[in-house]
Amino acid sequence: MSEKIAVVPGSFDPITNGHLDIIKRAADVFDIVYVAALKNSSKKPLFSIEERLALIEEVTKDIPNVRVESSSGLLVDYAKSRNAIAIVRGLRAVSDFEYEMQITSMNRFLDESIETFFIMTKNQYSFLSSSIVKEVARYGGSVKGLVPCVVEEALKKKYGEMNSNSAE
Repeated sequence: MSEKIAVVPGSFDPITNGHLDIIKRAADVFDIVYVAALKNSSKKPLFSIEERLALIEEVTKDIPNVRVESSSGLLVDYAKSRNAIAIVRGLRAVSDFEYEMQITSMNRFLDESIETFFIMTKNQYSFLSSSIVKEVARYGGSVKGLVPCVVEEALKKKYGEMNSNSAE
């Protein structure tokens, strides 16, 4: 029997506890889970792709069937290159559904052999997004419990450097 491989894509700028929950739950279902940090040329990320990969690797190091990589092309092409049978996406609220449906339909158009699975986020993370985390951290608010500790420290360091550079 062949391994069941899935891809969990995202910008992960930064990875949150909501992302981590989806990754762990996907890892319980699939033999191998590739966490694909996507390079999106239309976004200006806070963390470089190398920083994002390092943070993801750190917070998933205890999940033996998770592999962390980056990708910049079409998601279905990346999934095919890893022999994935599935793309796993998290859904927070009904508002996510329309966007996710469009993406899923396009991916299915491009390659109907790759299924998309949606995992509903746990209620405690239903409001959580990387954008909200960055906004709170930018103004010195606490993100404890919303992101892994290593990410919390990376945010403090990043915004501390940015604030000291802008003060000069």
